[in-house]
Amino acid sequence: ARGHVCKNLSTMCEEPGEARVDVDAILSAKQSQYKSIAVDKDVEVDIDLGNLLATDTNVLDSGELKRNTDDYLLQVARGNVQILINQVWKLPTQKKEDVVLAELPPPSTTLPREKPIPKPKGPTKWETFAKEKGIQKKKQSRKVFDEKAQEWKPRYGYKRVNDPKDDWVLEVPENADQFEDQFEKRAKEREERVSKNEFQRLRNLARNKKGKVKIPIPPPDQTWNKEQLTKALNLAKSSTASVGKFTASLPSEPVGKGMSKKRKYLPVTGNAKEEKQRNLDILDKLSKPPVLDVAKAVNKKVAEEEHQVHLKRKATDQEHGKKKKQRTSGKRKSSQKQFSMKKGGKNKKQFYKKH
Repeated sequence: ARGHVCKNLSTMCEEPGEARVDVDAILSAKQSQYKSIAVDKDVEVDIDLGNLLATDTNVLDSGELKRNTDDYLLQVARGNVQILINQVWKLPTQKKEDVVLAELPPPSTTLPREKPIPKPKGPTKWETFAKEKGIQKKKQSRKVFDEKAQEWKPRYGYKRVNDPKDDWVLEVPENADQFEDQFEKRAKEREERVSKNEFQRLRNLARNKKGKVKIPIPPPDQTWNKEQLTKALNLAKSSTASVGKFTASLPSEPVGKGMSKKRKYLPVTGNAKEEKQRNLDILDKLSKPPVLDVAKAVNKKVAEEEHQVHLKRKATDQEHGKKKKQRTSGKRKSSQKQFSMKKGGKNKKQFYKKH
């Protein structure tokens, strides 16, 4: 009745006074926004699904790389990622909570590690005891209702329930000293508990390593030597939250072992301008003539002259020593001849024949 005619699939229904719409053009324009999932490579990309690693060994087009670097590299990276995703979708999948998960195979590429794989920690003394007795850990609620404040407070941490800091007055026990500071006593007990927990933690570590806990501080009945004092001082300095970074030290105090500043290495990748400037500074230092240190040069000259005088004096002493030896040896020979002349006999006749 409306008088419209549908000719083929490439055209929409035409009504009087309306323009014709091309469906194929709309679909092709829509599809042109998305790239194909099929990627062709001259050399197949090496895929390691265990590490989600794709290694492309194909040679890059140097001309295209110079003309349009960013777009070309983005296109290559997009193709490699598409190949990796295509391989992931070929793996067996499972659905959990409306999410499709792929089961990855074990990795085939061995990645280097800076440090060895950490070993599993051994059980503590309490965990071993709880396992033997069948004690199971019960999960406690995070907050507890405080009857004094009539509100919910955290069980542990900041503004916790029954916080000792909230007590502005403490009752003195009957058997305690009336003049004893109960706040100070409570603080000392807390410090003792903290140190006890730390000692138990170290003892658990030593038990796992099959060793003994080394206490760096000597007992009070023994005298402190220099090594023990230095070790205790370094431990006290490094026991802060900043690991001794902001701990003040005396002007003439020696730097303890492990307390020196760590060397900061330059980054491998960074600003190219800074690296270029560093290299230029090194070249400038090498090209410039060395600065003459007058004091050092004078001291060196004086030392050389003193060394020469010392050598000459040594040579003259050696010559005088040789002459002295010759004189003493001549005196010894003449005395022996005189002695033989007094005795007479053959030695006397030989002496007259020679002289």
